[in-house]
Amino acid sequence: MIQTDRKPLNDVATIIMGQSPSSDTYNKTGKGLPFYQGKADFGDIYPTARTWCVEPKKIAEEDDILISVRAPVGPTNLANARCCIGRGLAAIRPLNKISDRDYLWYYLCFAKAVLEEKGQGSTFESISTDDLNALSVPIPTINEQRRIAARLKAQLAEVEKARQAVKEQLSEANKLAEVIIFDSLNNKQVVNHKLGDVLEEVKLGIGKNWAKYPVLGATREGLAPAKEPPGKKPERYKPAFPGTVFYNPMRILIGSIAFVDDDNAPGITSPDYVVLKGKEGLIDSRWFYYWLRSPLGKQCINSLARGAVRERMLFNRLAEGKITLPGYGIQKMASQALAELKPLRLALQHKLDEITLLPQQILARAFGG
Repeated sequence: MIQTDRKPLNDVATIIMGQSPSSDTYNKTGKGLPFYQGKADFGDIYPTARTWCVEPKKIAEEDDILISVRAPVGPTNLANARCCIGRGLAAIRPLNKISDRDYLWYYLCFAKAVLEEKGQGSTFESISTDDLNALSVPIPTINEQRRIAARLKAQLAEVEKARQAVKEQLSEANKLAEVIIFDSLNNKQVVNHKLGDVLEEVKLGIGKNWAKYPVLGATREGLAPAKEPPGKKPERYKPAFPGTVFYNPMRILIGSIAFVDDDNAPGITSPDYVVLKGKEGLIDSRWFYYWLRSPLGKQCINSLARGAVRERMLFNRLAEGKITLPGYGIQKMASQALAELKPLRLALQHKLDEITLLPQQILARAFGG
């Protein structure tokens, strides 16, 4: 923990709140300055330009710290070139000889939770100029700031190296699941079906016993606890028991699909979700889930999409899709192999989740959280 005097942020840096220019000054052809509107433009460290502006209202200079001031509040990036900033961002420019850019950036990363809390006082999550101005920052000597920043940079680089290594291992494990699916199809005894002929939809709600079950959701990573509790009619929530596949019909194109496996507790899911299971003797539900997440499944889903801005794929549309199936016995063998692969994938995901928490823990040790 740093033992030193603290100063308000506006005593150690210039703060430039963003302002959105007129929309007729935007373009996608690279004319003018890169225009960043909010967190959506952020990368791991630097933002990515998707829009440019020929008449910017507010400008951030190269090496400024960019911070999101509208939902979500607190994420940061570094400006890698002069740019225009909209009202979702602010630029923070350290004052020479008073504050070091990297030190201040790391402190703002650490203080993200403080800023988030300030933003929750408004109807639309946001922070003001006053909130940023008043943020208390520990300010040791400039040389000490640079020493602290160099140490943090080295530690965080090691964490990122470990994160990338585990991420690669997880990617390889996911590819192995795809290999198992492809291998099961690599035989002559395959039959083409419509998905509606081999799947059955679960339509009925759970009923009055809904409170006995956790609410489950579907993410890009698969099964997860739902973010929201049941709504006004919880009895309409659909059962999501072991052996069922379900997906968000508004987000299936980006992979929000889940499978309740044998070792998962039974639950319920939104009545707006599509819940289904394989017909016994025709398609194994676990095999189908991994097929649906594989390139073959993605190709099928994309072939059924109609190009709407907010695509909604209910079961009747999915049922039109076509699938090539190996024999049921071969599916079951592949399904067992996929079940045995699951503990490895879960262990790697757990390790990745732990590593993802390390940067904030390192910053907390440095800044005293």
